[in-house]
Amino acid sequence: MTAINLAKEVIEGHRIKRGDDTSYFATLPLDELMEGAKIIQEHFCGNHIDFCTIINARSGRCGENCKYCAQAACHNTGIDEYGFLPKEEIIKNAKANEEAGVNRFAMVTSGRALGGEEFDKAIETYKEMKETLKIALCASHGILTREQFKRLREAGVTSYHHNIETSKRFFPEICTTHTYEDRINTIKTATEEGLSVCSGGIIGMGETFEDRIDMAISLSELNIKSIPINALMPIKGTALENRKTLEADEILRTIAMFRYINPEANIRLAAGRKLLPENGKTAFIHGASASITGNMLTTSGTTIKEDMAMIKDLGLKNK
Repeated sequence: MTAINLAKEVIEGHRIKRGDDTSYFATLPLDELMEGAKIIQEHFCGNHIDFCTIINARSGRCGENCKYCAQAACHNTGIDEYGFLPKEEIIKNAKANEEAGVNRFAMVTSGRALGGEEFDKAIETYKEMKETLKIALCASHGILTREQFKRLREAGVTSYHHNIETSKRFFPEICTTHTYEDRINTIKTATEEGLSVCSGGIIGMGETFEDRIDMAISLSELNIKSIPINALMPIKGTALENRKTLEADEILRTIAMFRYINPEANIRLAAGRKLLPENGKTAFIHGASASITGNMLTTSGTTIKEDMAMIKDLGLKNK
């Protein structure tokens, strides 16, 4: 098995499935694996890079115990805590991102689920953005009900973000206040209600490379077309504060592997980009066809201007 031959097979229609021998992803030379990922990316994604931005519309005081998260109430991270932001502030932020050339904009809220008056405020904000802006709208509000997903779609939201975070095997090591199945069911319900789903996870939390392959295959089975890959940036005060950050080569190998298993998806760089050479420049032409840009939740990212200049330098575009 060579990486280039595998890439050609993927382009011709072969899909890597659960139960296949995937051990070669950990042993093939990285430069060959990345070159194959580049071939697949060019075939399915062309020279397009999709950029999204997020605003932390409600921060902190989350009752879940996800070990990586700065917003969990069980952690002491010193982050700003606030309720749902004013509509005017959110829309101003979305407009600025649209004018900067970003493709899509997401409101993200802390907590197991957004509900009550705050969910109503979110709906009204989405409606106004839909009426006044052209930027695509994404939402990330936790484990919602079918009726809530319906309301989001009717308000103009086209995509819902809900990570599976890791493999089914490793998930209980990261969170015990909700289950892996809760996340899968949320994704399925959002899809059934007509929303495209953005779902990925975090690498570097102590999982094995096989866990990452399992996550990639699970996302393929769910037909996810936008897959954010976060490299853990340990945050002081969280349960994973002492984890060592991943080496760049391991992150690049993971990104390439995700491209082989999810050839038609946007593999999206998220947290941890600064661990990569030139803030992800190499990854953009070796598997990653998308990125979160601008200000991220609790980990440093990059500016929109810098990202636009980077992809132009690479001969890529986002429109």
